[in-house]
Amino acid sequence: MSVLEALRVPEELSARVPAEQRGSGRDDVRLMVSRGTDVTHHAFRELPGLLRAGDVLVVNTSPTLAAAVTGRLGRETVVVHFSTCGDDGRWSVEVRDPDGRGSTRPRPGGPAGAVVRLPGGAQLVLEEPLSPGSGRLWWASVSVGVPGLLAGYGRPIRYRYTERDQPVAAYQTVFARPSRDGAGSAEMPSAARPFTAGTVAELVSRGVQFAPVRLHTGVASVEAHEPPYPERFEVPAATAWLVGAARAAGGRIVAVGTTAVRALESAAGEDGVVRPASGWTDLVVTPRRGVRAVDGLLTGLHEPEASHLLMLEAVAGREALGRAYAEALRRQYLWHEFGDVHLLLPEEGPH
Repeated sequence: MSVLEALRVPEELSARVPAEQRGSGRDDVRLMVSRGTDVTHHAFRELPGLLRAGDVLVVNTSPTLAAAVTGRLGRETVVVHFSTCGDDGRWSVEVRDPDGRGSTRPRPGGPAGAVVRLPGGAQLVLEEPLSPGSGRLWWASVSVGVPGLLAGYGRPIRYRYTERDQPVAAYQTVFARPSRDGAGSAEMPSAARPFTAGTVAELVSRGVQFAPVRLHTGVASVEAHEPPYPERFEVPAATAWLVGAARAAGGRIVAVGTTAVRALESAAGEDGVVRPASGWTDLVVTPRRGVRAVDGLLTGLHEPEASHLLMLEAVAGREALGRAYAEALRRQYLWHEFGDVHLLLPEEGPH
């Protein structure tokens, strides 16, 4: 049995509140760095010194939505998690039961035709499962505009390992930019959360460049650890050009978060060239598929069952990943979206 297969994350290593409520600011988290099987430990504020001029950080600019809304299904109180807006204007949603801890627990999806009464007189009608065999996410029609509904009555999705609800500002990254259509991510692209304006300025002053992509993340299943469903993404022409130019000049492409990897790799051909692209992606990055455009990755710490670990293994290799996670447990790093972060770099490291 490998280290990853045997990994068990103690409950006390879940980050229960944002870093600024535990310490001095968003960037007051730890940073573990893997270069092959070599592991070193740093403060996140040291990141600019760990990269080099010519490197490119690929960042997800999707804003986090206040995607959880309380409603009524018959006589029951339920919580609706709005996941993704489809091309036909319907939304994929997950309906959950309150569990008495300010969080929610999964419930069977459907049935078709069920009506959820929402605040402000709005109604949501469950129509069909998102995909055959999926009982969790359903396509639903909503009687009002969902962006306005979420702005007026929503709150960020949170799970039971966190201590309490936080304002939506706590879930926005410094890179988040509003979408013209009100779309966004159901769950925060959390790897970018520790960045501050000061960190960005110092990185730029050292010659590190930033390349924006957009991927609107849907609702994760913290219980089942399913692979992600199709999600909307965009890789602009300027980003495709910058990535190509940087690689040609010997720079490293470091994705900030698994969502940035998924977007960039969805736009990369078999030749490794990134081209402008947009639409829907159902790409799951695995060791067998490998990565074509990404040299490194900055990410949070993931549960052992999470499909994201396959992506990390594709970037760093199984042995390196096992060594890093053993170190994270030994050093008591904090897990989840408000926790510490992990930088995976090529073995040669900065020079």
